[in-house]
Amino acid sequence: MKERIRRIFTETTEAPDVLLFANSAEPHLDMGFFYVTGVPSGLFEGSFAAAYPDGSCTILTSPLEETSARAGKDVDVAVAASRDELRKEFAKLLKGAKKIGLNYREITHESYRGIRRYAKGGKFLDVSVAVGKARSIKDSSEIARISKAAQIAAETAKRIPKMLRSGMTELELAAEVEHSMGTLGASGRSFSTIVAFGAHGAEPHFEPTSTRLKKPTTMVVDFGALYQRYCSDVTRSFAFGRPGKEFRDMHETVEAAQQAAFDKIAAGVPASEVHEAAAKVIDGSRWKGRFIHGLGHSVGLAVHDGFGVSPRVKDALQEGMVVTVEPGIYVPKMGGVRIEDDVLVTKNGYRMLSKAPRGYLEV
Repeated sequence: MKERIRRIFTETTEAPDVLLFANSAEPHLDMGFFYVTGVPSGLFEGSFAAAYPDGSCTILTSPLEETSARAGKDVDVAVAASRDELRKEFAKLLKGAKKIGLNYREITHESYRGIRRYAKGGKFLDVSVAVGKARSIKDSSEIARISKAAQIAAETAKRIPKMLRSGMTELELAAEVEHSMGTLGASGRSFSTIVAFGAHGAEPHFEPTSTRLKKPTTMVVDFGALYQRYCSDVTRSFAFGRPGKEFRDMHETVEAAQQAAFDKIAAGVPASEVHEAAAKVIDGSRWKGRFIHGLGHSVGLAVHDGFGVSPRVKDALQEGMVVTVEPGIYVPKMGGVRIEDDVLVTKNGYRMLSKAPRGYLEV
């Protein structure tokens, strides 16, 4: 954890004396807290982490999370059972600190107001950009966890065709997908599973309903596993029965677009160029203009971990990033196709983390 903390300080533009990460109530938890502490379990609502330039870190929490906090490596633990104790412990954490770095992107207004009460006289700095840059480059332990999460999702993708049966609902398939990930070792889902039958597939972020599966139709299934706090994100599109040649052509176009993006990935390549490689394939087909979102995003402690792969992002990919590659075609009132995988950016290319068949499949 010390190296992660030092990396954040290196990325700051105005050197703070301390970094302070604040959790509110779930789901308003700062993933930066878990990044600098490395605690393996625990919710840590209402807890704080103070990190210092030398790489040291102290967790300030309640008796509820004390045992979980002490399981962290290279962290000190302070416990406050009352408001008075919290004030005293805060005074220790911020002693001598004139500049306090806060992760503005993830702190709630309520938490911010509470910190102001305990840190009178200190200057607050927004260090969210520095935190994002540090988190975008994964260390070996993070890569191992994301790889496991991706393996779980990939194995589930292989199982989906056998799950399909006439009459099942989108909600039922979503439940079976999540159950599969659990049996394979996931601690949960990294986001709400998307299952979209037929025309619903034209909505990239569709929420599953009680719509029933019947032949012939198409579907988009987008899901991710959570493993030791780290996420994966995988999408596969299937044909149930024989929906016609147009869907097959659409699927093969998306597959070619994804491969074009893969071929472009390497450290030093601007993210926008990777997106454009995929978009060029789709815009060169009859579905020009139907790729309606960015190509992907970084994955880590959050499923959308801060870095984007889109036409607007000119920043270069860096070795150690884990990003999704997820081109899609969406046709209102007809349906859609999206194929998504998680890849690790390497010096000269990429390493596939979610190894599952990507080709057209009729079930």
